[in-house]
Amino acid sequence: MTTSNNDAPAYRRLGRSGLHVFPLGLGSMQFGWSADEEASQSVMDAYYAAGGNFIDTADIYTNWTGSNAGGVSEEMIGRWMKARGNRADMVIATKVRGPMGERGSEGRKSMHQREGLSRRWIIQACEDSLRRLQTDHIDLYQAHWVDAQTPIEETLSALTELVKRGYVRYIGCSNFSAWRLMQALWTSDKRNLESFVSIQPEYSLLTPTRANFERELMPVCVEYGVGVIPWSPLGGGLLTGKYRRGAPLPESVRADENSAQRFSDRNFDVVETLSKIAGQRQAAGEQVLTAQVALAWMLAQPAMTAPIIGANSVAQLQELLGGVTLRLSSEELAEISTVSDWERARTELER
Repeated sequence: MTTSNNDAPAYRRLGRSGLHVFPLGLGSMQFGWSADEEASQSVMDAYYAAGGNFIDTADIYTNWTGSNAGGVSEEMIGRWMKARGNRADMVIATKVRGPMGERGSEGRKSMHQREGLSRRWIIQACEDSLRRLQTDHIDLYQAHWVDAQTPIEETLSALTELVKRGYVRYIGCSNFSAWRLMQALWTSDKRNLESFVSIQPEYSLLTPTRANFERELMPVCVEYGVGVIPWSPLGGGLLTGKYRRGAPLPESVRADENSAQRFSDRNFDVVETLSKIAGQRQAAGEQVLTAQVALAWMLAQPAMTAPIIGANSVAQLQELLGGVTLRLSSEELAEISTVSDWERARTELER
């Protein structure tokens, strides 16, 4: 059994791009929401000190809080990089697609076409993100989700234009289905346009999330060299072990996001298996947590580049960073894969 937790983490190439990133990306969805400016700056400092170089954000973060019009997370990251003078060390990823703008008098978004993946909005949104981030380029610019009203040719053409202008280094997508990703890759190839180097799907050990990615998207990513930078690798916190079968929910602004489907007996079987493996490592004298075991399993999967984690505090971040250097044995990986196997789950349901 390989038990070393002290190996220096190797940076991973993002798909077929020239970007090399820390094995865990730092998500910033919590900045300006569950983490204020001071806490967010401290988390970024700790991540950078640990060797982290990959921060993921989006223009809409965090416009679901109060009268926030979006862009708050990008602004915090921009102020942090300017104060630290470390822009050249960082790989900054942001996204475009969602609605931006102040809330109207009736509490509804005033869109004014300030959303989508059209040429008009992509170019304007990119320029706005550059200003908020206080930088002259974005390393990875991602389509946040599909815009069914805009042809993929128009979207890719606009993103290609941003690369030609030097505003963007590489492009990626988030929340695309396998056929949408293939459509985009085919269009890029046939039209000689920039191609997505990465995808950001929801992916974790939970049912049905694992199946949703592995059934079709994973084979596409492996075959075409698309980097995978999944969001919610800890299943909204369930895979940290802080939620227990039959126990009341802990105090958390995100606890209610976990649906009844997520709190299933099958998923708690997964959590308990992760906790058992962590406990066995602890008994052997290692400092291993349940969340670290979940992240170590994911980092061992095909096409995986860097799961994106979120943290509200330095202590929370440091707990998760241990997953980078944790090496699970083949037996441990197999046990986790078996208990979370979606093919077996489907067979059981069909009986």
